[in-house]
This record gives sequence, structure tokens and C-alpha cells, in this order.
Amino acid sequence: MTIIETRGVWLTTTDSQVLYSQQAIAEAMDFLSETGFNVVFPVIWGRGATLYPSQVMQQTFGFEIDPLFVGRDPLGEIVAEAHRVGLKVIPWFEYGFASSYKRNGGLLLAKKPQWAARDRNGNLLEKNGFEWLNSLDPEVQNFMLNLILEVVQNYEIAGIQGDDRLPALPSEGGYDQGTVERYRQQFGENPPQNPKNPQWLQWRADILTEFLARLYQSVKAVNPNLMVSMAPNLPDWGYQEYLQDSRTWLKRGLVDMFHPQIYRRNFLNYKSELNKILNEQLFRGIVPKLAPGILMKIGSYRIAPEDLLQAIEYNRACGISGEVFFFYEGLREDNNLLARVLQTGLYAQVATFPSLADLNQVSATQTASSSIWQRWLGFLRNLYLGVNRRG
Repeated sequence: MTIIETRGVWLTTTDSQVLYSQQAIAEAMDFLSETGFNVVFPVIWGRGATLYPSQVMQQTFGFEIDPLFVGRDPLGEIVAEAHRVGLKVIPWFEYGFASSYKRNGGLLLAKKPQWAARDRNGNLLEKNGFEWLNSLDPEVQNFMLNLILEVVQNYEIAGIQGDDRLPALPSEGGYDQGTVERYRQQFGENPPQNPKNPQWLQWRADILTEFLARLYQSVKAVNPNLMVSMAPNLPDWGYQEYLQDSRTWLKRGLVDMFHPQIYRRNFLNYKSELNKILNEQLFRGIVPKLAPGILMKIGSYRIAPEDLLQAIEYNRACGISGEVFFFYEGLREDNNLLARVLQTGLYAQVATFPSLADLNQVSATQTASSSIWQRWLGFLRNLYLGVNRRG
């Protein structure tokens, strides 16, 4: 029997050396294939630069690739080495609409200061150390779309991925002159000073949702078989803090694979957050698309083997056929401890990466709910007919 599962891992440039040489990339792809993985999500957009030679970046900002990778094409190398061992590649636009990290906007905003996002005091929008491009601005949106389409058109990939910064904007933003004027034209008044005002939140979130709709349609126009993968923050928090209206994204069919970042440091907390998601009918209906993001390593933290196994087992018990781990280096610590746990256990049997048809199936949970509902309607109908016949 063929197993169909998403077994993915994120590849970073932070706290990892994998992407810094073709040999390291080749060794990592061999290792992941042998461990039982079937898809990689490599960062290709971060720190205001690409990890592939980009004509969009050259024309817009005057340089084509992250200076650390001049003379190479890490994305091209990843695609070649991954395909050699049967792995799918879904490039990850990690920084999304963030411009820089603790660099006052970095090279992007030095060149395009008019693209800066602003808070209600008119300052450059900053949150958790990241400075932001104005993702509500049409020019900024077109730049990001062109960057994504460049990858889609030039590389043999399975799809593309956005995350907690794509599409997103910290909810403290939106107070730049252009956005304020757009809001004033629609409502006859300036935006509220309270960034969490419900109407103001929804209005800005809707702009980002429309961008995602355009992105989805544009990617599918190039290749209808490509997947649009999204790894946003958890639904309520992501909406309130980063204007990520993931419920609407799913209702509108703008996401093929959904990887909410359930980054909790023990199994019970992971289970609790996953249950909150599955308690909503909307999310139960998209279970085939669901492959949660699981925190494997960050800083000095690494998931315990028993928590790792329990999370995967609980996913399968809930009908969830896959997960994506943050991030690769967690597999390699302690003489590849976690990789060996997976390779000899839950990932021992080879799994096929799902097709779009697999992802678009009606979930078993939704089917069961529908069946119960149909039986209930049948009972009511028979009861009604019986009463009428007696009358």
C-alpha cells in the first residue's frame, strides 16, 4: 500500500551551513532522502536578497543575489540535487515583506525609502527586530509578485511558499500617506489611532488577501500544477498581530498546502493548539491540505524524541497526513539522533509526496460530519412525512 504524506523540512541560512556549498547541499539531500523525507523548503529570499541570480533584483536594486552567494545559484543547486534523490522542492520566501532585521530597513529601503511601512507615529515600522516594506502598497506588491513569478518561470519546482511574513504586515502598520489616503477615500475619515480597531484590521487584512488571490492566480497561470503553500502564524494571533486572515484564504481556495506554525516546546501544548484548529469546521474541512509546522530546533532548544513521535502520531490519529519541521539542523545534532528516530520508526516506509488531487480531497472528518448531517436530515424528513400522513 502506497503511503501519501508530506514529510518536509525547512532549510535556512541562519544557524546552518547547508546552503553555503554545493557539496553540503548534495550531502543534505542524500541525508534527507535516506531519513524518509520527500520535500524540502529552502529559503531563497532573506535579508533583503535572493539566493538565486535575480533579474528583478538587478533591475530594481542594482544587485542580483545575496553577496555571500555571488557566482553561484544555490536554488538551482538545490533543485538539481533534490531531484537526483527524488525530493520535491518548494522555495520558501522567508522574509516576505520584511525589509531587514535590525538594520533600519537595510539596502532595500536605502534604495526605495518610499516603500517603507509606517506606524501611527510616522516611524519606520518595526516589530520583533524586523523592519518592514509596506505590503499594502501596489508597487511593493508588484515587486514581490514579480520576484515569485521569476522563480516559478525559471526553476523546476513543486510550488512556492509564503509564511508569517508573506502576505503579512504588523497590525501597527498602515499609517503611510498612501494607505491613509486610500482609507480616507473609502470611509471619509482617517484610520483609527488604535491599530486593533476591528474595521481597520479587516480593511488592511482584505488588501493582503487580495494580493494572495492575485499571487495564486498568477502562479497557476504559469503552471496549474504548482502548489501555493502557506505557513502563517496561528489563525487568531496571526490576524490580530500580522493581518493574516488565513480563514478567508482557505474559504476562498487560495492555499493548496497549509502549514500553521504550531511552534510549541512540548507535545501537550502542540496537541492543545492543534485541537483548537481542528475544533473549527473550516479547518476540519481542509485536513488533506494540512501539514502543521512543528518546531524541531531553535537556539539551544531541540524537541525531545518522545515529543517528536507523539506529535506525528497525533497528527495521523487526527487524519493529518504530514508535517514540516523547523529546521534541518535539529535532525543532525547528537549524531543525527532525531533523524535516526524517524528513519527507524514513523518514516521507515517510503511515502509519496501528495499531488494536488490528493490535497483537494474532501477530508474524512468533513465526510463523517456530512454523513451524520444527512442522516439527521433524513430522520427529520421522515418524521415530517409521518406527521403529515397521520394528519
